[in-house]
Amino acid sequence: MQKKNKASENYLEKIPCVSEKISWSAAENKIVTLEIENKGLFNKIAQKIFKRPSISYIHLDEHGSFVWPIIDGKKSILDIAKDVDERFGEAAHPLYERLAKYFQILESYGFIYYK
Repeated sequence: MQKKNKASENYLEKIPCVSEKISWSAAENKIVTLEIENKGLFNKIAQKIFKRPSISYIHLDEHGSFVWPIIDGKKSILDIAKDVDERFGEAAHPLYERLAKYFQILESYGFIYYK
């Protein structure tokens, strides 16, 4: 059986899942806040010496706050793009490029992974 070439894989067909390490909440205005626990040796040192917080709070913008709750491990990025387009229309364009970059950033920080 031939291995799938990563270059031929369509990024928009990937199915994102929220990392179990991430806690989050939504305010009344529907803005999502991610709660990231700062663990590890370097974070402990920074907390003691530089008075860094043990938990960082990341407030998502309107578009990110719309996308975050619908990352359910079932919808592909393409499916999520349809929901975003329906909700925001032209304000979200260029839609696929923006969503792809958003998911790349989320993955780089370990906030999501792909099935």
